[in-house]
Amino acid sequence: MKKNSTKILAFILIAILICACNAVKRVPDGKSLLTKNTILVNGKSTNDETASNQMYQKPNGTLLGYKLRLNLYNLANLNPDSTYQAKFKNNPGLYERQAKILSAKQVDRLGQSFLYKGIHEFLKNTGEPPVIIDTTKTKKSLLRLKFYYFNNGYFNVKTNYDIDSTGHKKAKINYNITTGPAFLLDSIRTSIMTPALDSLYKTNKEPSLLKSGNQYKTTDFEDEKNRITTYFRNHGAYFFQPTYVTYDIDTIGKKNKADVNLIINNNTIQERDSSRTEPFKLYKISDVNIYTDYSPANSKTPIKDSTTYNNFNLYSYKKLKYKPRAITDAVFISKGSTFSDTRTTLSSRYLNNLKIFNYPSIQYEVDKRDPLGESLIANVFLTPRKKYSFGASLDLTHSNIQDFGIGASISETIRNVFNRAETLEISARVNVGSSKDMANPNNNFFNVSEYGLDMKLNFPRILLPFGTEKIIPKRMIPSTSISSGFSKQRNIGLDKENFTGGLAYNWSPKRNNTAKLELLNVQFVRNLNPGNYFNVYTSSYNELNNIASTYNINPDNLNDDNNLIITKGTAGFTDDVINGRTALTPGNSDYKQVESIEERRVRLTENDFILATSYTFTKTTKKDLADNTFYQFKTKLESAGTLLTAISNVANLPKNTSGNYEIFNLEYSEYIKTEFDYIKHWDFGKEKVLAVRSFFGIAIPFGNSNYIPFSRSYYSGGSNDNRAWQPYSLGPGTTNASNDFNEANMKIALSAEFRFKVFGDVKGAIFADAGNIWNVLDNVIDEKAKFSGVNDLAEIALGSGFGLRYDLSFFVIRLDLGFKTYNPAHDEGNRWFKEYNFGHSVLNFGINYPF
Repeated sequence: MKKNSTKILAFILIAILICACNAVKRVPDGKSLLTKNTILVNGKSTNDETASNQMYQKPNGTLLGYKLRLNLYNLANLNPDSTYQAKFKNNPGLYERQAKILSAKQVDRLGQSFLYKGIHEFLKNTGEPPVIIDTTKTKKSLLRLKFYYFNNGYFNVKTNYDIDSTGHKKAKINYNITTGPAFLLDSIRTSIMTPALDSLYKTNKEPSLLKSGNQYKTTDFEDEKNRITTYFRNHGAYFFQPTYVTYDIDTIGKKNKADVNLIINNNTIQERDSSRTEPFKLYKISDVNIYTDYSPANSKTPIKDSTTYNNFNLYSYKKLKYKPRAITDAVFISKGSTFSDTRTTLSSRYLNNLKIFNYPSIQYEVDKRDPLGESLIANVFLTPRKKYSFGASLDLTHSNIQDFGIGASISETIRNVFNRAETLEISARVNVGSSKDMANPNNNFFNVSEYGLDMKLNFPRILLPFGTEKIIPKRMIPSTSISSGFSKQRNIGLDKENFTGGLAYNWSPKRNNTAKLELLNVQFVRNLNPGNYFNVYTSSYNELNNIASTYNINPDNLNDDNNLIITKGTAGFTDDVINGRTALTPGNSDYKQVESIEERRVRLTENDFILATSYTFTKTTKKDLADNTFYQFKTKLESAGTLLTAISNVANLPKNTSGNYEIFNLEYSEYIKTEFDYIKHWDFGKEKVLAVRSFFGIAIPFGNSNYIPFSRSYYSGGSNDNRAWQPYSLGPGTTNASNDFNEANMKIALSAEFRFKVFGDVKGAIFADAGNIWNVLDNVIDEKAKFSGVNDLAEIALGSGFGLRYDLSFFVIRLDLGFKTYNPAHDEGNRWFKEYNFGHSVLNFGINYPF
């Protein structure tokens, strides 16, 4: 019976699919479904994306070659109400019989239910109606194609189209383009009426985009207009616009060549019913007026407070609340300078970056006091944000630590703290949850908790006892942040207390470059419950307990079930092994395993003190969120403990019994760490994007340390890394992730992802992720975890898979399914596709793209 049910279900599904596959179901007689657009340029097919975008009609979309949305639309009943009513007309008495059972009102409602109407509305809205060939739109497409090739220099282009049948009620359109020879630019000259602009044009060192010998392209002429306009407006030509640039293109007597005359006329001034022309003037700034508390409501009220500072005039409708320099440092428009769009834009960016004003408004007016009329008054209107702003959030969480959790956070932002545009951000967070893995003698539901407090003070300048204007000028929008934080956990892991503090400087050397210097980055991690180690790292306990079942010599180390007691038994057995009181010897593999487990336990339960300095540089060519052709490079260099060691050496401080220096009775960490991260995107059109990412990071301990603290080490796996493995479950090396929360001090990661549109706002992706982590130059003794040379690159794991994404404009919801394609944890020759199945796959949920 089970087999028959399966066959019946399969038959029904196949029948539905066959019905849905009738692509021309809703194509009227005498009409044709558009199956393909082909552009033939001089007899050869072209894949020019821009040319394809000229089409008014495009075939129905496909998913892996299948017209899914069209067939969904064909499944829908376009008139479900009429069909429902027809059922009763064709069956007299049916309505009365059903009304006796359900009532007339319920029978009417049944026609509006999902079963009768809703499902068809869903199919119709999700699907896509058939694209039926419309010759009117075809002719419009052909005209646009003609203009497209004409604008690319093919002045003698000829076009036509033909429609070829490809089956019953199906056809494709061939657009035939005969370009003829392309026209090239010949002589290029200029006719600039205003002498001042003519001089500016001749002194401009930027090369023109119009060059003799280049093929004619309309876009080059438009870009040249914009280039000239930008240059003139950055050198005082306030009233200049791109419309003043025109071209006279002469092809008479030329064979496939065109002479170009660039023409810039004088300024046109409209005066009531007439207009006149006069040469353009180059303007200078006569005054800069800054209104510090402007709003439409008070714009017509008298000024109550004002001051002048460094030739800036500051006005306030109430009492002036800012120290003048805090505002004037953000304004790059100065008295006596030449008008410049760049200075205006830079001032707006800097003022907006202060985060104490709404987006500023900068306006100019001609200074009537200047008899020559060559001066402008710059008016900067600033609308303050509220001094205090409050925020709160509530989250429900689930993780591998908590079965259920409730998190809440509150934050307060205080602006203009010291009247110099500073901002103070204070936030507090608390999380309570339930974990079945924790000891819970009182049977409390909420048995784990975490809380923390963070503060950050931002200054819109570099805070140093000496001037930095020559090194980091204010056009780089420098800022300083001082931060501190504290968090504490209860019944989570080792119940850590985490203290942090930092002093960092940020600036932008160029528009798309950012730099950050963390002069001081302090972190102190204290483990309040190190005895809970083997309850958290259960893999290490199971391995140690398995060895003890053979080699333990002390019955006091075991409980009634002959398992090691945590922590008395685990510590006792480990001590017996290392001190030679068992049958295990240093050459034995189990001895090495116990030694490795103890090394890791000591490393992860020790308290850490880190005093680091780091420099991070980021460069990107990304213009905006819609830019899919860009690259991003990020590098970071971090050094920890070097300053403390230098002070200890100079002060001739004593070392402890381990030969290391201490601070607050704690050995501080000393290491050097560097990272390189590179991302590149290629846009292939039609919402197809190839994205790649490469990452390399290494942290080398030295001097006062022989390992890297857990908080500064690397892990592999997860939704933004190798998606075929869970976080912390890949590596190190070929160890097969034998420990819980696997980490190491070197990492290599490579990822590639091809993204494409499925339908509507649903996107798809095919990806491959490669990488691993290793231990290098530290105290880890497991050879499988170490990176010893280039031959160990064969231990790079490979995961591949596919994903779906839903684009909500402001963020993307992402689901990725990763499969273990090459797993270095297996023996050589048995690594490829060993676990390439759904049973070993990993489903990742993420917000936004991984890179």
